This record gives sequence, structure tokens and C-alpha cells, in this order.
Amino acid sequence: MKRSRDKAASELFAALYPRLAGWCRRLVDDDETAHEIASEAFTRLWARWTKVEEPRGFLYVTAANLVRDHWRKLERERRAVRQVGSEAAIRPHAEPADPSVRLLVQSLPERLRVPILLHYYADMPIREVSALTGRKEGTVKADLHAARELLRVHLRRSLDHTL
Repeated sequence: MKRSRDKAASELFAALYPRLAGWCRRLVDDDETAHEIASEAFTRLWARWTKVEEPRGFLYVTAANLVRDHWRKLERERRAVRQVGSEAAIRPHAEPADPSVRLLVQSLPERLRVPILLHYYADMPIREVSALTGRKEGTVKADLHAARELLRVHLRRSLDHTL
């Protein structure tokens, strides 16, 4: 029993780890962090191995959440650096918001962020995103549309502030 479970986990790791780590790499732009996130997602899957019905979906959703946590940590660090810098040299006006798409995606609610990450960053078709998230294809399409609209508004607002 344990031997077959170990074999199944090993085969899943061999089949999915490279793609998951590559996907994470595109999101965090750092090899070491990407491998840490992918490894942590597999560790969490292994801890719940007998309870998870769809391991691939679990891995990608877990990795997406870990990427979000990573982005939040980076943003906190950036804010701290900006605060220290602004205390050292008081600026007459506030810096414009960072219009980076990555930060905008990070700011989306999880319901919209996960489909965006899976569809656009992991290049998964809507059918697959639907299966991984347990949502109907129409719901995934609606969520993708809503997310794109929110991103468009935020990006336009950020660009207006920089002009």
C-alpha cells in the first residue's frame, strides 16, 4: 500500500514538477524562489495525499497562493525601503503607484486572481482551469472577463497618474 502510494507520488512529481516550477519561475522571476514554491506545493500535497482528489489542481492553486504571499512580502519590503528613503529625503509629492501588471494581478481577489494565473501565466485552456478550480467553464470565463476589466481600470488609472 505505502509502496504504491510512494510510487504514485514519485510519478506525479516527475510529471508535474518541471512545468509547475517553470510556471512559478515566470511569476516570481527568480529560479530559486520558483523551486522553493513548487517544492512547498508538493510538500503540502504530500501532507494531504489521501484527502486530495485532484492533485494537479491542488498543486497549482497552492502554488498560486504561495506566489501571492511572495508578492506581498516583496511589496512590504519595497514599501519599507520607500518609507526609509522618504524619511531620509522628504519628497514634495507622493510617488505614483507602480503600474506593473504583476502587482495589479496580486491585488485581485483570489476568485479572479487564480483563473488569471492559471489561464494566462500557466497557459491552461479554460476547460482545464475549470477542472482545476472546480468551477463551471462559464464561471471561469466570467471571472477572466471581470479580472481583465479590473486590471484595465487599474492600469489606466496608474498610467493617468504617471502622465
